[in-house]
Amino acid sequence: MGHERLAFDGWIAGVGTGSGTRVVIGHWLRSPFGTFSDVMLERADGHRVLFAPTPPTARCIAGVYHFDEVRTGPVTVRVSGTVWEVAADSLALRFTVGRRGPLGMALRAVPRSLARRPSWAALAALPARALPGVRTRGSSRPGHRQWYAACDLFPITHAVASLEGTDLGPLAPVLPPVRFGFASAPAAPSLVRVVSTIERPVHPADGRLGGTDAPGS
Repeated sequence: MGHERLAFDGWIAGVGTGSGTRVVIGHWLRSPFGTFSDVMLERADGHRVLFAPTPPTARCIAGVYHFDEVRTGPVTVRVSGTVWEVAADSLALRFTVGRRGPLGMALRAVPRSLARRPSWAALAALPARALPGVRTRGSSRPGHRQWYAACDLFPITHAVASLEGTDLGPLAPVLPPVRFGFASAPAAPSLVRVVSTIERPVHPADGRLGGTDAPGS
């Protein structure tokens, strides 16, 4: 059995709320599925939900990470200056991004071509552990490898969120860490520019990479 690599280039936002619900948004500018967004949510009781826009994206993400429930339907992200608005099924989230700090400035200096290499993720793994909830390489399922590099970082300073019409409370740390896979979001609510790479098995029996339909199918 061979392996394939899938590269995702975009943004990840991690938000905690006063109710204990934590939300991780992926806004992918370039991916094997084109531009799309997804939302991973963990309630205070530990129930994990994936909101994905299409069946192919849902199968891909759920094949790598762990969820108790998968919902497929429109996921929209609108950005206006420092304000991001996210809508997915019964979730509505609006958050504000603050000014880039020294760490964000340092991360911007990393060339994107270098950030895609597993060797860079290995080099960054040790200092990344100084940030609670952050790992740069690992595996969420047997036969899979994942690595990612942060290329920019902004603090999230304010958020308003509701789920199924219920207010989720004020912005809070992303604690306890979410349990979707090997990595978590930083404990401090943040918006991070990332290059994420997934290496997964190819299943030749069905003639498709990783058993997932081709983008747009």
